Amino acid sequence: MPTSPNNNASDCLYFPGQRTPTARSGHRCVADNTNLYVFGGYNPDYDESGGSENEDYPLFRELWRYHFATGRWQQIQTEGYMPTELASMSAVLHGNNLLVFGGTGIPFGENNSNDVHVCNVKYKRWSLLNCRGKKPNRIYGQAMVIINGFLYVFGGTTGYNYSTDLHRLDLTSREWIYLKPNNPPDDFPEERYRHEIAHDGQRIYLLGGGTSWTSYPLDKVHAYNLETNSWEEIVTKPHDKIGYPAPRRCHSCVQIQNNVFICGGYNGEIILSDLWKIDLQCFQWIKLPATMPEPAYFHCAAVTPAGCMYIHGGVVDILENKRTGSLFKIWLTVPSLLELCWEKLLKVFPHLTTLPTMQLLNLGLTQELIERLK
Repeated sequence: MPTSPNNNASDCLYFPGQRTPTARSGHRCVADNTNLYVFGGYNPDYDESGGSENEDYPLFRELWRYHFATGRWQQIQTEGYMPTELASMSAVLHGNNLLVFGGTGIPFGENNSNDVHVCNVKYKRWSLLNCRGKKPNRIYGQAMVIINGFLYVFGGTTGYNYSTDLHRLDLTSREWIYLKPNNPPDDFPEERYRHEIAHDGQRIYLLGGGTSWTSYPLDKVHAYNLETNSWEEIVTKPHDKIGYPAPRRCHSCVQIQNNVFICGGYNGEIILSDLWKIDLQCFQWIKLPATMPEPAYFHCAAVTPAGCMYIHGGVVDILENKRTGSLFKIWLTVPSLLELCWEKLLKVFPHLTTLPTMQLLNLGLTQELIERLK
């Protein structure tokens, strides 16, 4: 699949004079047509993480918003109870609701969560989802996905033990169910954390992950079949010249229809910067020519409905334990004519974001585009 029509590399975004999220890792991000939302994170460097001004050092108890139209960051002031388990939680955007599950505080593994916190990003308010049934353990590093009104959560760690547990939350009745697949335990996926999940509506696919001492390969993918309630193992197809992506954990993953993209991560020896695509219909791996501007793991990534991926933060140096606060983007699909014109329009007429709605309507902008400006 083509990358950006302009180049084969990711575009680094710069913010001179702006207050932006400081360098961090273990955070999560989601995106809609208008904003990238960045939640939580961790940085053990006292000065880099805000020093005495950061009451939650070395964690970040904050929600940031990057507005695509203006290219500006803003820390969102929210009401309600924001969770305190701010590293390696999982997050998804469901309409206007940011759902955050699990995660850990400091010290890692000693203060874990199994709650679902919801932030309505329109009204900027947090609430705790009151759930019943068999809740997952207090974990972090798990992965989750919403399919047909159900939230599925797999894996994670307590800080001591790694999991192969699969749970499902009915978002309507708010009841947790512990799923018991029909396979014998020997056919389950290996226990893991910091993996990623993709789905095609019928199966949930596990991509990578590992433990503190191993990273799992990508020549085979474990898939949970929702219809048969069983695990399957799918053999993937290598790139014809360079084979399979390197094993990895703490990478990022986004999905556009049946195309799934993974980038970066850590394989136990080196930090990765590569970008790969797998098609869930034929399971062929394709290495894209683009790479991340700097290798990173424990970073976060999200894709807009239009197909533009944003990547933020992460660990970039193992020896110095250094993190980054950089943000960059890459088009994973060929942008539509609308998106190309929209980007050009905002570049030439940046003052559009300051005009009142009625004036924008008189200029011929649609309501949908106006919402992206505000």
